[in-house]
Amino acid sequence: MNKIFDYFPTVEIDEAIFLDNLLKGKTDDEIRRFAAIYNSRRKEPQLILITCLVGFMGFSGIHRFLINQIGMGILYFFTGGLCLIGTIVDLVNHKSLTFEYNQKVAMDLARL
Repeated sequence: MNKIFDYFPTVEIDEAIFLDNLLKGKTDDEIRRFAAIYNSRRKEPQLILITCLVGFMGFSGIHRFLINQIGMGILYFFTGGLCLIGTIVDLVNHKSLTFEYNQKVAMDLARL
């Protein structure tokens, strides 16, 4: 587990556990290559939180575009974040939205 924090210093504990399980049996060189790509593609929960807050200023859905949920981003944009209710729910769940996106990115990279 300590090796995970060496390669991924900004991850939280739940993401570190996921990455540790995903990278079991990989060599240091494979982990290093994975880390270089993953760290450039993963999203920070703070970025999703900030872009979600921008939704209250009239630009709803930006955070959904960032996590590759284009359809939901368009829906949020044209409905004002589903009358701000969806934006409020996403504010509460910003960490889980980010973790789900990061899991998808990690799984896609692990297949390569």
